[in-house]
Amino acid sequence: MPPHSTPRPARSWVPMRPDHPFGIQTLPYGSFTRSDGRPRTGVAIGDHILDLSAAWPALAPAEEDLFSTGSLDRFLAAGPSSWDRVRSAVTRWLSDENDEREREHVRGFLLPAAEATMLLPFTVADYVDFYASEHHAANLGMMFRPGADPLTANWKHMPIGYHGRAGTVVVSGTTITRPQGQRRTAEGAVTVGPSLRLDIEAELGFVVGVPTTLSEQVPLSAFDRHVFGVCLVNDWSARDIQAWEYVPLGPFLGKSFATSVSPWIVPLAALQEARTAPPPRSPRPVAYLDDSGEAPWGLDVRLQIGVNGTTISEPCFADMYWTAAQQLAHMTFNGASLRTGDFFASGTISGPTEQSRGSLIELTWNGREPLEIDGGRRTFLEDGDEVVITATAPGPAGTVVGLGEVRGRVAPAGGRATAPREPRHSERQG
Repeated sequence: MPPHSTPRPARSWVPMRPDHPFGIQTLPYGSFTRSDGRPRTGVAIGDHILDLSAAWPALAPAEEDLFSTGSLDRFLAAGPSSWDRVRSAVTRWLSDENDEREREHVRGFLLPAAEATMLLPFTVADYVDFYASEHHAANLGMMFRPGADPLTANWKHMPIGYHGRAGTVVVSGTTITRPQGQRRTAEGAVTVGPSLRLDIEAELGFVVGVPTTLSEQVPLSAFDRHVFGVCLVNDWSARDIQAWEYVPLGPFLGKSFATSVSPWIVPLAALQEARTAPPPRSPRPVAYLDDSGEAPWGLDVRLQIGVNGTTISEPCFADMYWTAAQQLAHMTFNGASLRTGDFFASGTISGPTEQSRGSLIELTWNGREPLEIDGGRRTFLEDGDEVVITATAPGPAGTVVGLGEVRGRVAPAGGRATAPREPRHSERQG
């Protein structure tokens, strides 16, 4: 049993099917609007949303105002004691242990999820993308450095990452315009135009709540005192633009045009049953990254990647070499500070089999082995393609914790990104 195993959660009185991944064991947080256009903060429960912006002052009037702005920012900054207190209160309100009078009071703050348009739920401060899958790194090394060691000399000594573009992190459902940039042809000519090798990267994202001061390091043991929760990420990649630009300073225009995230942030408290030991490491990590004496922060999160309704891969986060706790420890070891809303992603989640690769460049082996999608043979993304990534994790007593979905459709170059057009709850899971 995982080290922080929790008892079986109470059942909810809110109508839903028994195996709903947004049951009372999950209770993810997000931001949304209704017809009045005013941002609100909510908690998903089944196919409904509890409007916390309205419910919190009414049902917990003595508590601090955490949700009136419609953003999670104030709540994230409040820290673990507030996170636990709010989760306990919401669980109590939605539990079937409440009597009918109490339920009727809470029922007034529930709305059908289908009436909501989801928003980016927090203000992204800084964005860091890591490269934590040994399988992904080795696959790309074999493609681009044949005959050499597929991993760079530093890869097994520290989590490799780069600083991304916070301003282009967008919520699920936002249209992704095909990026333009410089490309180099096989003959060596430099051309300019739309990316011809637009790709996906299926990842997990981690949302920082509690900030640190400059020069304050975050040890492995303090990970869950700073990180609030997890979401799904599609870190879109223009492989041809990236290949030409990345030497010597790494990814830039090939990655900075868009990063899509799921709108529901699942708190770490909901993922205790999913915690698992990471793969064996050799050589042993240096002291500040050595988690052999710590409670494990590997996560048994199982993803599914679909393109135009065709499932193309099913990677598992448990295969990742470096954990999020190690990534945060490394990110702050030099004294870099954290801000509320800092966001870091795991890097592409890939496993040991062809069916568990988390990007098209791996699934098609750099375009040489096309996939069957929509009745045709495909390599990279075409205009009009829609990518949907979903994920689930084990919950207490056999329940399932859902991470929802991250969705995005590719538009031709030269257009503008747009949010979802019709109000909808973008986390349908059955």
